[in-house]
Amino acid sequence: MNSLIPRHIQDLGAPSNVVKHWGYDDQPVPCTSDAKSCEYLAIVYHSHDLGVLYNAILWATILGILLIWGSVRLTQFWLTKGTNVQLRRSQNGTLDRLKRSLTAWRRHYLLPESMRSIFGRTTRLQILILAVLTGYLAIWSFVGMKYKTWTGIPVKKHPELHATRTTLGPWADRVGSLAFALTPLTVMLSSRESILSLVTGVPYQSFNFLHRWLGYLIFVQSALHTIGWCVIEGRLYQPQPSTGRDWIKQPYMIWGTVAMIFITFLFVGSTPWAIRKTGYEFFRKSHYIMAMLYIGACWGHWDKLECWMIASLVVWLMDRAARLLRSAYVHRWYYSGVFVGFTCSDAIVTVFPDSANGDLLRLDFDQQYCDWELGQHFYLCFPECSVWQSHPFTPSSLPAKNAKLNRHTYLIRAKSGETKKLADKLSAKVKSEKQDELSTPVILSGATGTSIVKDMRSDDNILCIAGGTGITFVLPVLLSLAEQSRSEDRKVQLVWSIRKHSDMKWVRQELETLRAADIDVRVFVTRYNDTPAVDNQASTEGKATSRVSHEHLSVQDLSATTEASASARHPDLASTVVEFVDETVRGRTLVYASGPGGMITDLRTAVAQSNSASKVWKGDDRFDVELVCDDRLEW
Repeated sequence: MNSLIPRHIQDLGAPSNVVKHWGYDDQPVPCTSDAKSCEYLAIVYHSHDLGVLYNAILWATILGILLIWGSVRLTQFWLTKGTNVQLRRSQNGTLDRLKRSLTAWRRHYLLPESMRSIFGRTTRLQILILAVLTGYLAIWSFVGMKYKTWTGIPVKKHPELHATRTTLGPWADRVGSLAFALTPLTVMLSSRESILSLVTGVPYQSFNFLHRWLGYLIFVQSALHTIGWCVIEGRLYQPQPSTGRDWIKQPYMIWGTVAMIFITFLFVGSTPWAIRKTGYEFFRKSHYIMAMLYIGACWGHWDKLECWMIASLVVWLMDRAARLLRSAYVHRWYYSGVFVGFTCSDAIVTVFPDSANGDLLRLDFDQQYCDWELGQHFYLCFPECSVWQSHPFTPSSLPAKNAKLNRHTYLIRAKSGETKKLADKLSAKVKSEKQDELSTPVILSGATGTSIVKDMRSDDNILCIAGGTGITFVLPVLLSLAEQSRSEDRKVQLVWSIRKHSDMKWVRQELETLRAADIDVRVFVTRYNDTPAVDNQASTEGKATSRVSHEHLSVQDLSATTEASASARHPDLASTVVEFVDETVRGRTLVYASGPGGMITDLRTAVAQSNSASKVWKGDDRFDVELVCDDRLEW
C-alpha cells in the first residue's frame, strides 16, 4: 500500500483512523491534504465502492438470468416427465400460437447474418446480444461519478509546481475493475464442459462468438485503464519525469505492464487474420498459455481483486479435469471384472483416395461405456500422430441406447495438419493399390454438445442439407427416422452436395438404409463430371443437379445411380427450402444443415424468409421453420 501513497497524496501517519474499502487501499480519515485533494480523494473512494457494487449487480444479473432460464427448463422437464412430448402438443392453444408466432418473428428478423466484414458469419441475434452486453457495460463504466478537473494543486517539497487531478483516475479504475470481473465470464464462455450449456441447454460452441468479443471488450477496457493512468502519472502529476519514472518501477505496475502485453497477444492472436497466418492449432495452444499467464499477471498487478482471478482459474481447471475424467471413463479397461487400466479404441480405417482435395478416411469401431445424443460430437486424438492434439468430429452412426457396445463411425477429410499426418501414416501401410482395411488407435473425449432432436415432434417435417463430410451431422437424424413409422403427411428429405459422384461410397450402406425407409434423397455433384453418360432430357432441360431417388438407388453399382448435366452446380438453397415448405401438408419444418460457411449463410437467409409470424398465428404451422446447423464449422 505504501507504493500508492504518492499517487493518492495521503499521509497515513497523521490521520487517527482509516476506513476499509474492499478491493482497494485503506482511506485515512480525516483527510489532511488540501481541500481540492480531499475532494478528489473522496470521489476516488466513492467511485471505487460504487464500482464494486456495480460488479456485484453485473454478476447478480448474469446469475439471475441463468437461474430463471434453468428453472424454466427444469419445470418443463418435470411437467413433461413420463409423457411423450412429440405426441402431446396443443396446436390451437392461444399461448402456444403466441409462442410459435414470436419465435417465427425472431427467426425472420434475427436469423440472417449482418456486418460480415466485422463479425464474420454471425447471426443478427448474436450481434444484438453483444450490443446489449456492450451497452450494459458502458452504463456501469460511467454512472455514479462526479466528473471534474482540479487544477493548481500544490506539490509537497516542490512549492513552485502545481499538479492536476481529474475524474480520469477513478474512471480508469472503474473500467479496470470491470475487466477483472468479466474475466471469469469469458472463461466460462470458452469451456467445453460448459456450466452455461448445462443450465441453458445451449450448445457450448454457440458461446464462442460472445467469448471472442467479450475478450475484445476486456482488451479495450484494459487498454483504457492503462492509457488513463499513464496520462495521470506521466503528465498530470508533478514533478516530471521523476514521478512517472518512480511509478513505472513499482512491482504492481510491472505486473500490470506484463498483463497488458499478454492480453495484447491474446487479442492479436485471436483475430481471423492471425489464425489464418499461424494455423488453428498454434492459435489454440498459444491462446491457452497466454490466457493463464494473463490471469497470473493480473493477480500480481492487483491482488486485492484476486477473487476474480481465482474464479477464472477454478473454472478453467474444472473444465480440463472434466475432459480428462470423461476420457478415462470411456477408455477404462476391465479384465475378468477387475479394473486393470485404460486402453485406446482400435478403429478400422477405410481410405477413399482423393489427391485433389485430400483423402477421405472412414473410421469404424465399437466402444463400451460410450453413449451420446444425436448432434453431439467427440474429440478424437490419434496417438500414432500426437497425444497433444484432438479434433472434434460428429459420429455419423446411430447410438444404441443402453447398449453395452456402441458403433462409432466418423468421416474425416485429411487436408492438412493432424489428419493429413494420419492419412500419410496409413498410406504407408498399404502395400498395393488394393484398398485394404487398416487400423489405428483412437482416444475419445466426450460426448460434447447437446441433442439436436430433443424438441422434434412427430408431425415435424425434416429437411436435411449437407455439403461433403457434413453428411455426418444430418445422417444420424435420418437413420433414426428410418427406424420409426411416420404418417404419409410427414415429409423427409436429404439434399447432399458432393464433389464427385463416387463420394457416395463413403456412406453406401447408410444410403441403402434410407432408400429402404422410403426417404427422398437428392445428391448434387458439384465439381467433377465422373458420372455416367448424361441423360439427354436432363441436358436439354439444363438441369444442374444429380438426383438420386429411392426408385433407382443401387448401392451395388453406385456409378449408375445418378443423372447429371454436363455442368453440375451447387443446389439453389433458397428454392430448395421454399419448395420443401410449399410441398408440406401440415406441421412445422426442421432444417438440419452442415457444410461450408457459405452454405450456412445462404440457409440462414432462406430459412428466415420462410418464417411468417402472421401465418403461424393464423394456425398455419408450415411457416414455422427452424434451422439447426453444426456450429462447430464456425470455429
